[in-house]
Amino acid sequence: MNSSNEVKNNITEGVIWKQILIFFFPILIGTFFQQLYNTVDAVIVGRYAGKEALSSVSGSASQFINFIVGFFTGLSAGSSVYISQFYGAKDQKRLDLALHTSYAFAIVGGIVFGAFGFFASPHILKAMNTPATLIPNSTLYLQLYFLGLVFVFVYNIGSAILRAIGDAKRPLYILMVCCFVNIVLDMLLVKVMQLGVKGVAIATLISQGISAILVTWLLVKKTPLLQLDLKRIRFETRILDNMLRLGLPSGIQSSLYNISNILIQVSLNALGVDTVAAWGATGKIDAIIWLVYSAFGIAITTFVGQNYGAHKFDRIRKGTNITLVMCMFSAVLMTAAMVLGSHQLLSIFTTDSEVTSIGTTIINLLAKGYWAFVFVEVYAAVLQAEGTVLVPTIITLCGTCLFRIVWIKWIVPNGTLTQILSCYPMTWITCGILFIIYFHWKQKRILKL
Repeated sequence: MNSSNEVKNNITEGVIWKQILIFFFPILIGTFFQQLYNTVDAVIVGRYAGKEALSSVSGSASQFINFIVGFFTGLSAGSSVYISQFYGAKDQKRLDLALHTSYAFAIVGGIVFGAFGFFASPHILKAMNTPATLIPNSTLYLQLYFLGLVFVFVYNIGSAILRAIGDAKRPLYILMVCCFVNIVLDMLLVKVMQLGVKGVAIATLISQGISAILVTWLLVKKTPLLQLDLKRIRFETRILDNMLRLGLPSGIQSSLYNISNILIQVSLNALGVDTVAAWGATGKIDAIIWLVYSAFGIAITTFVGQNYGAHKFDRIRKGTNITLVMCMFSAVLMTAAMVLGSHQLLSIFTTDSEVTSIGTTIINLLAKGYWAFVFVEVYAAVLQAEGTVLVPTIITLCGTCLFRIVWIKWIVPNGTLTQILSCYPMTWITCGILFIIYFHWKQKRILKL
C-alpha cells in the first residue's frame, strides 16, 4: 500500500502550496459545476418562464433544500474526516469499514430525509410566509427534488470519500458531464416543451441520478485503494458512532445556519416578489464566493486530516497559513468584481429593472463582510480535520445563527431590506474575530501534547 499511496497522493510529502492548489482547483471547478445545477435552473426559468418562476425555484424552495441537504452534509462530514485520517495512517481495515458505513448512511439518509421533505414541503412553504402565487410551483419543484434526494446524498458522500483520499479530479469529471446533461434537459423541457418549473425539477432529478450512479461505479470498479462492495454496505456501529460524534455538531450548525436564513427569507417574502427574485438572483451570484471558500475548506480539511493521521504537525501549521493567504486574496478579488459588475451579473438572471436595482443594493451590503468569513472557513476546516468540533460549533451558533435569529425576531421584526440583511456582515465579522482567538489558543495546546 505504501508505494501505491506515494504515487497516487503526495499530500503528506509534497511541496505544501503546490499540493493544496493541485487539490484546490479540481474541487473549485467541481463545486462550480455543482452550483451550476441550480444557477442554470434559475437563469432558464427567469428568462423563459418569468420572475414568478425564478422566485419559485430560488426563494423559499431553495432555502428549504439548503436546510435538508446542509444538515446531512454536516452530519456526514465525520465520514470524510475519518477516511482521510485512516488513509493518512495507512489503516486499510478501518478505511474499508468507514467506506461501507458511509454509503449505508447516505442511502438511508436519502430515503428518510427525502420522504420528510416530500410530505413537509407545502406546509413548510406556508409557514415561511411564501407569497400565495408562488406556493404551487414551489411545492411542485420541492417534491420532485426530494424524490431524488437519495441520489444527491449518494453523490455527495461518494465524491467526499474520493476527495478524502486525494482524488478531486474524477468527481469533477462526473459533475461536468451531469451539468451538461442538466443544461440540455433544461433547455429542452423549459424552453422547447414549456414545462416551466416542472421541467427544471425533472432535469435536475435525472442529472443527479446519473451523478450518483457514476460515483458509485468509480468506487466499485475504479478505485484500487477503496473497494466498495454493494453487498457489504451496512452500518458498523463503532465507526458510525465516531462519525456521528464528529459530524453531529456540524449538522446542527448547518441546520441553525439555514434556520436563520429561513427566518430572513420569511422577512424578505413580506417585501414582495421583486425582493424575493432579487434575493434569489444575488444568492446565485454570491454563491461563487462561497464555492471558492468551500473549495479551500475541503482542500485544507483533506490536507490536515491526512497529515494529522501521519503526525506531521509542522506541515499542518504551514498549510493552514498558506491556505489562509490564498483564500483571503481570492475573497478580495471576487468581492471587487461583484461590486463593480453587479448590474451586469444580475442581468444574466432577469431583465426586470426593479429586481436588478434591489439586487445591486443587496450585493453592496453583503460585500462589506465577505473578507471576515475567510477566517471562519479555513480555521473551522482545520479544527474539524483535527477532530475538534464542539467549540467551533458553539462559536458559529452564537456568533452567527443565534444573533441572526435575535436580530430578525426582536431587533428588526418589521425591518427594511437594508436593516434585515445587515446581520450578515455583522455576524461574519464577529465570528471571524472569535475564530482567530480560539484557533491560535487551540493550536498552542495541540503542540504541547
